[in-house]
Parts: sequence; structure tokens; C-alpha cells
Amino acid sequence: MSRLSVLLARETALAWGRGGGPLVAVGFYAGVATLLPLAVGSEPERLAAVAPGAAWVALALAALLSLDRLFERDFEDGALDLLTLSAVPLELVCAAKCLAQWLATGLPLALAAPLAAIALGAEPRLAPLVLACAALGGLAFSFTGGIGAALSLGARRGGLLTAVIVLPLFVPPVIFGGGALAAFAGGLPWSAGFALLGAYAAAAAALGPLAMAAACRNALS
Repeated sequence: MSRLSVLLARETALAWGRGGGPLVAVGFYAGVATLLPLAVGSEPERLAAVAPGAAWVALALAALLSLDRLFERDFEDGALDLLTLSAVPLELVCAAKCLAQWLATGLPLALAAPLAAIALGAEPRLAPLVLACAALGGLAFSFTGGIGAALSLGARRGGLLTAVIVLPLFVPPVIFGGGALAAFAGGLPWSAGFALLGAYAAAAAALGPLAMAAACRNALS
């Protein structure tokens, strides 16, 4: 087994066990889907109109819950120093952490997204596209969120600082994903929004680890 696969297995196990793993994020997501009808009213037409957008906002907020622990615990116990000195480049370490974060929280949230959208009144034919958009959006959230988590290493109120940094980075996936779903629901061309969402996720996965590694080295220096 290669060093990278061992590292990915370690990070996935840690991400799955930190703070309840996906249970907290999925529980938060389910709570938002449950409370939304109480806030905006239970009329099916109104809920159907806001269901895709509300599902995306809930997905972005749920992704924030565990970001502050992405690097912080390894930073506090010295494991991050060892990872920096290991044979695996720090950029790949950061990529493995974000991929593990997506496997532990982003993928379960993506699987829950179609159920939440349908429960809020979205048409069932939207479910495959909701799943695909949520999976890509969750990947973008993990890698852009990792940048905020790395930049806030060692800071007081790191969770708040992480949220301030990453929320603007979460805006493009919400716009592209929500736009693709709205266009599909309205019978309009939707592939452009989905392609932009995929491009943003790919760019985040390619460039995010470079920024994370630089931020981690700066925090350790």
C-alpha cells in the first residue's frame, strides 16, 4: 500500500470520527429542511420555488461545521510537523485531507440533498441533477474550505475566521449549482451552469492544496 493511500485512509478515519463524522452535518441539513416550511409557509408552490436554493444554502452551511478541525488538531499535537517532514509532499497531504473531508461529510450530504429537495417540494425529476450538483459543490466546498482552515491555523476564534474567509469562496458554487437546477426545472438550458460548477470544483482541487500547503508552512514557521 502506497504512502498516499495510507495517508488517505488515516485522514478518512479521522474525518469520519471527528465530532460525530457525517452525523452532525447531515443532522444540521435535515434540521434546516425541517424548519424551512415553518418559516416560509407550507404552501407547495412556495416551497417548490425555494427548495433548490434552500437546499444549496443548507449544504454550504453544513459544510462549514467541521472545517475548523481540518488542520487544527494536527497542528496542536505536532502531527502536522511530522506530515510536513514526511516523504509525501505537503500539497498532497492537504489534498488527501480535503478529499477525506468530502468522503466523510460532502458525499453523505450529497446523498441527502435529493431527499431534502423532494421533501421541500422539488420535482422528483430534479433528483439526479441535485445529486450531481451537490457532489461537485461539496468537493468545491471541501477544497476551498481547506484554504480557510489552513489560513486560520493558530488564530483565536479560528472557526469564526474560517467562516469569514471561506463564505465568499462558497458563493460561486451556490450560484452555478442553483442556476443549473433552476434552469433545468424551468425547461431552460442548464448545462452551462453545471459545467461552470465542475470547472470551479476542478480549479479548487488543483489550486487549493498549493494555497493550503503555503499557509501551513507559514503557520509552522
